[in-house]
Amino acid sequence: MLTAMFLAALILITVHSQETEETITYTQCTDGYEWDPVRQRCKDIDECEIVPDACKGGMKCVNHYGGYLCLPRTAQIIVNEREEAAAASESTSGRNNVIRRTPVDPHRAPPNPTHQIQCAAGYEQSDHNVCQDIDECATGTHNCRADQVCVNLRGSFSCQCPPGYQKRGDQCVDIDECTLPPYCHHRCVNTPGSYYCQCNAGFQLASNNHTCVDINECDANNPCAQQCYNILGSFICQCNPGFELSSDRINCEDTDECRTSSYICQYQCVNEPGKFSCVCPEGYQVVGGRTCQDINECETTNECREDEICWNYHGGFRCYPRNPCQEPYVLTSENRCVCPVSNAICRELPYSVVYKYMSIRSDRTVPSDIFQIQATTIYPNTINTFRIKSGNENGEFYLRQTSAVSAMLVLVKSLSGPREHIVDLEMLTVNSLNYRTSSVLRLTIIVGPYAF
Repeated sequence: MLTAMFLAALILITVHSQETEETITYTQCTDGYEWDPVRQRCKDIDECEIVPDACKGGMKCVNHYGGYLCLPRTAQIIVNEREEAAAASESTSGRNNVIRRTPVDPHRAPPNPTHQIQCAAGYEQSDHNVCQDIDECATGTHNCRADQVCVNLRGSFSCQCPPGYQKRGDQCVDIDECTLPPYCHHRCVNTPGSYYCQCNAGFQLASNNHTCVDINECDANNPCAQQCYNILGSFICQCNPGFELSSDRINCEDTDECRTSSYICQYQCVNEPGKFSCVCPEGYQVVGGRTCQDINECETTNECREDEICWNYHGGFRCYPRNPCQEPYVLTSENRCVCPVSNAICRELPYSVVYKYMSIRSDRTVPSDIFQIQATTIYPNTINTFRIKSGNENGEFYLRQTSAVSAMLVLVKSLSGPREHIVDLEMLTVNSLNYRTSSVLRLTIIVGPYAF
């Protein structure tokens, strides 16, 4: 049975004779076909070529016998060879009434084998005296252009454009797939007759050659000098503690912590790869990694003789004689020297001299109370006065009396070390009976070399 959508209408009136079957056919082409006066039969109209924008919305036009279809561009078309062959034979319908004499079946031999058969256009007689299709594409008798592909049909041939091209008039022009609904995830590159997909930096094509997937640069080929962190489409590098990213954002450079701050170490900062360390001058030790603490050499490495006492100060130590008394003074107790009353020379000298030692840091803030002097023996009805007897030639000190029996030594000028100052502080005692005596405190002040 022939379907009206695919085949032209066919009206036959048959008159039989003895030798051949004579067919007188009155024909007219149905919709979708037109009369071919050369081949004397109806031929299909290719609506996809003659109808402008036959399909909308990105659909593709597919011609078939008697009409056309609009299908998605991804649709696959399966052609039934039998239907195609039947359709390709195209009913012998015409716009004008035509009478022509043809065999009923060009493939069937006539009743008389010896009779010379006559084949329709596009067929030829075979050795077995039957009509067989002429492959115009194989014989080269087609008239397709060099940019077209010849497709053999039963009794004819068709000139088609190769894949990736479409017919425009008589020309085959390239189809720009990149202007159609997106084939590619990121970027589409059109090529003659085809296309290919590209991915943005940091991505690569998946196995379907359309989708782009992220590249894990940290696993594939770690570009970072130290730490690598993958992110979508890229990666970032980080450095270990003590290092910082260089300008290329990949390599790591040592961070010179010593240059970042002048207060990172109390004395001196030493930069090392990836870290730093603090050092202290001689006589000090590092405490807490950054600060310097005085070493008490009198407790650790006392190098003083037996007749000497060790006095520790900031940054060092000194050895002083255990008996500091000088003639005519005699030692009465530790560090206390007394001039005997029986000695006439002592009448003009202070009755006692006490030796004291103290240490202060260099560049100490001023004014600053540094030492207190106080009477050890208090006599009734006496008045005590205090003064700096010697050692204050440059005016670094001031003695402020705080009570009737005490006074405070005040540092009024900053002192830089290492340096040693010997200051004599005198306490003068008088009463109403004109009794007068004095005692001296000889204070040795050792200024350390640093402010810590």
